[in-house]
Amino acid sequence: MRKLLLSILAAVLAATTLTSTPASAAESCGGSLAIGDIVRCESISGSQEHVYFVSVPKANDVLYTMLTRGSGESPQARVTGPNGAGVCTFQSDAGRCQLKGAGTYKVIVSLYFQGSGDYTLGVQSLKSPSSCATLPASFFSFASTGQAGALPAGAPGDCFRFNQPAGSVLRLWSPKGNGDIQGDILDADLQPVCQIRYAQYCTLTGAGPYRLNLAEYYGAETPYTLRMSRVSNAAGCQVLRTAPFGDVTAYEGTGSLPQQQDITCHKTHVAAPGTLAVRIHNDQSVAWTVYDDAGEPLCSKWGQEPCAVPAAGDYTVISESQDWNPVSFRIALPALFRNTGCAPATGLTWATAALVVSQSSAVQTNCHPFRADAGDRVVAYAAPTTYNEVRKTIVDSTGAEVCPGYSDQDGCVVPATGTYRVVSYLADWNAEWTEQTYKLQVRRLSQAAGCPVVRPGAYNAPPAGAAGPIRCRTLVVTEPGAYTVRAFDAENYETYGQVYDGAGLKVNARDLPAGRYTFVLNGGVTNSVIDNDFTYVTSFLPAQPAGCPAGTVDGLTGAPWHAEFTTAGEVLCRRLDPPNSSRLALLRPTDGLTPDTYLLNAAGERVCDLDTLTQYGCPIADAGPYTAVAQQDEGAAPGSFAAAFARVDGAPDCPSLPAGADGATARTGGDRIAACFTIPADQHAGRETFTWQRTAGEGTARLAVFSSDGIRYCRTGAFPDRTITCALPAGPLTVVLEGPSTDAAFRLTRTAAS
Repeated sequence: MRKLLLSILAAVLAATTLTSTPASAAESCGGSLAIGDIVRCESISGSQEHVYFVSVPKANDVLYTMLTRGSGESPQARVTGPNGAGVCTFQSDAGRCQLKGAGTYKVIVSLYFQGSGDYTLGVQSLKSPSSCATLPASFFSFASTGQAGALPAGAPGDCFRFNQPAGSVLRLWSPKGNGDIQGDILDADLQPVCQIRYAQYCTLTGAGPYRLNLAEYYGAETPYTLRMSRVSNAAGCQVLRTAPFGDVTAYEGTGSLPQQQDITCHKTHVAAPGTLAVRIHNDQSVAWTVYDDAGEPLCSKWGQEPCAVPAAGDYTVISESQDWNPVSFRIALPALFRNTGCAPATGLTWATAALVVSQSSAVQTNCHPFRADAGDRVVAYAAPTTYNEVRKTIVDSTGAEVCPGYSDQDGCVVPATGTYRVVSYLADWNAEWTEQTYKLQVRRLSQAAGCPVVRPGAYNAPPAGAAGPIRCRTLVVTEPGAYTVRAFDAENYETYGQVYDGAGLKVNARDLPAGRYTFVLNGGVTNSVIDNDFTYVTSFLPAQPAGCPAGTVDGLTGAPWHAEFTTAGEVLCRRLDPPNSSRLALLRPTDGLTPDTYLLNAAGERVCDLDTLTQYGCPIADAGPYTAVAQQDEGAAPGSFAAAFARVDGAPDCPSLPAGADGATARTGGDRIAACFTIPADQHAGRETFTWQRTAGEGTARLAVFSSDGIRYCRTGAFPDRTITCALPAGPLTVVLEGPSTDAAFRLTRTAAS
């Protein structure tokens, strides 16, 4: 009985409340608020509460709320049900409130803090919206431009309904407009399916019809365009036939993407499973994904490329702009699993000239078949004839890449005997071009055929590999050991290369067992073609020189090493026996050839390079013999040179250089490329000024000063006359003046620096 009375009392109170509500909420900042309306209240302050009444005819409805802050303090709201119980609260900006039974609900607005302000309030009903647009089937076509709309300031959202088969995949375009436009797609049971906010993909789950409330999160006034294109069973796409290799004039499509994140689509049909390529001009600005007809992504740019389609059927290519500027592009879908349009088959021998490939379209793809046996390691080289980039890959009969991914080896091993193809194209294309070419070499690294044979040569002799074309050389090693392999053109410029074993694997030339090897110029540089118009010699030598004539280390007082380069690529040597724990310097004339010279120890290891020998002095730490090796500079013509190795530690047998204006005369030429002098320990200051002047002949001179332990403390450039000041160590000194190879005389003086 008590419960019945309470129920009657509540009903009476509710009826009383309803009859007392103002007719217009906008007039009094309270009262009845219709679904879909927006009320602007110019003032609220202190602890005021503005009460609105919202009626919903259906149970379990959802109110989409929009409460915006004008100036002043932030508003907040609470919602109570017909029985006065609290239902939900919401703050400013977009919100949602889950209701229970049908009836009239109170929305009570107040300020979050004391103060004053103004606000707008609007509500929209999920189940009984003020209006709701139905999206027709044509709306989901890629050809549709979408549904344009405009949200006024403070709008709680626009309602849309649509029906599509469950499982459909939609591409949700960004609504753009001003601000943050978003909304949730719900199924027939009002369960969330996807959110519209940024461009993304949505699979429709649950049963339809589906509904959507679209709003600007902060209540800003904004236009928008709602677009949802169906990717599964896509409609409105430009149809493309799969293209052959070579000329694709009749198979090209076009695309236009006015803004970033814009998309377009192309549809194709394949009659059998296989591999497709996606060729898009300006592909640096366009991302793409291939979908099957169920809307499942199969592959994408920078992901799985080329693209294997598993069955016959329809496929859709979705292209998306990644550029801030408008992008127009051309597209073709070459069928890599067919041979249509391929060039005639090519062999794998290195002796043939490179193929010259012609391309007449931005999206043309070229094909060159070749026959290979299981286990063959094959490499493809390609290079444009004018500035560009060539992209290439090796595929099997299905169009699948033979060796995808990275390998630290060069080339690619084919898994079975059969016909394979190199698929290639130019990456960049200018609108004014009608034809461009590039070169292509397809070669076998394992058991390489067509390479001229070279056997180890000797030092102080022309290179063992005579001048000739072809990118490779077969190296025959009968004595296991360490070797050096180098290639030089007619002007003595070196082109680097890689040595491979019989299986085509990279090996180090400094550790070669007996056998046959292949030396390939720029072996791993597959973006470079070295064709048969390039002629070079091959220097194939033991790393440890043999047969080197004996030289001396008395270059301060003895005769220099005179030698001559007779051809490009020649390597000269001399055997030296410097005392252990001594220090050597390389002396050279100030004119003539200056070959790269270095020093090897008894184990064939390089212990000092040219800079060490000429700038500092080379410490001899182990027992000899040592070998001095000289190689002509790049670009230098053959000719003779002179050099001297001089022990610069200890007390050399050189005349004294007195202090004062008289000094001493230094003579060079013939068997003298340098003059040396000594300064006793007690006859020099910590800083000395040296002056030299040419008094006879032609040419220049340079000065160096060594301490008694062979450390260089002063070195100059070459001048006919010069004055320099050097900081010097304590102890006896050796002064060396290097001059020209021709007869010349210089007056050398020294004084203590002021």
